[in-house]
Amino acid sequence: MGLKAFHIFFIIVSIILAFGFGVWEINAYTHGGGTGDLVLAILSLGAGVGLIFYLKAVLRKLKDIGFL
Repeated sequence: MGLKAFHIFFIIVSIILAFGFGVWEINAYTHGGGTGDLVLAILSLGAGVGLIFYLKAVLRKLKDIGFL
């Protein structure tokens, strides 16, 4: 696996984890959690959105480089 493919894979996994943690924290907040859960949910979901924009920028920048 080349460096480009690994980087793209790592970003996608990070996006999935960020959104998963955000949903988990929203669930914790709705089941009696405190404001800390809500803050973590918002930050995590924001990080997931930011990572999507980062992935688009990486794909645009590395479009001329092969995957292997």
